Amino acid sequence: MELSQLVMFKKVADRGSIIRASEELHCVPSNITNRIRLLERELGVDLFIRKGRGLIISPSGQIFLGYTNKILSLCEESHRALDPSSEPSGDLRIGAIESSATGRLPKLLSRYHQLYPAVQMQFSTGDWSQLSAEVVSHKLDGAIIAVRPEHPDIESIEIYEEDLVLIASPSAGPLNHPEALHGVDLFMWPEGCPYRRALVAWLERHNLSSPITSIASYGTILGCVSAGAGVSLVPKGIFEQFQQIGGIQGFFFKDLTPVQNYFIWNKHVESHRAKDKFADLLKEEFKV
Repeated sequence: MELSQLVMFKKVADRGSIIRASEELHCVPSNITNRIRLLERELGVDLFIRKGRGLIISPSGQIFLGYTNKILSLCEESHRALDPSSEPSGDLRIGAIESSATGRLPKLLSRYHQLYPAVQMQFSTGDWSQLSAEVVSHKLDGAIIAVRPEHPDIESIEIYEEDLVLIASPSAGPLNHPEALHGVDLFMWPEGCPYRRALVAWLERHNLSSPITSIASYGTILGCVSAGAGVSLVPKGIFEQFQQIGGIQGFFFKDLTPVQNYFIWNKHVESHRAKDKFADLLKEEFKV
């Protein structure tokens, strides 16, 4: 069964005549007759009742016409979806590390939905290694991570540098010097987190050592900090998101190196218009 046969079948069904259908399709009547007979032979039913020089669609033909309309409609929809001049549509699977999802993306995700309502976005969070693996395996169309990607199948753009902030409860007093952290309990995401690595490297530069408790939740980390149980290092976006709630204070140090964040995608995937528009919005938002 070929798409051209369905087009001919629909045209004959709509016009009730092979002659009129051939005139509109710019082909000889015998071509349409032969193609419809092949289609009937393949389906094992008569699609038309021959009456003189005219044709009346049969009960089986009426059923098949319903499916034909759906198939041709889907074909037209797919052409529109792939047209570079049309608005993006379809599914878009985006992942992000928790700090980006919480501190940087809420407004951007809302704006994307307003701009491209025909796109059905599926958004998930995870650590950078999980997100990278899902991009490579085509489970995600794109992801935001805070580690420079090294996999040969991944392409990326730098989107923003995340400044780092030491946070503590107001009851902890000022943390104006690195030495104030010596021996203080620290709450950080588990090993592998780039922000944790940045903190450990900073402590080592100042010859400091403090116990680190691993917690895979910014909500829990901030709860522990606001309760006065210890200190944490968080991205500026997280600090700005939660400082209005109260219970934490932030301290900036010039020698705390910002962490670069990246948008990544699988380089073997041809143009994905919904993903490309998301990347464009990231560039616009963060002035890349």
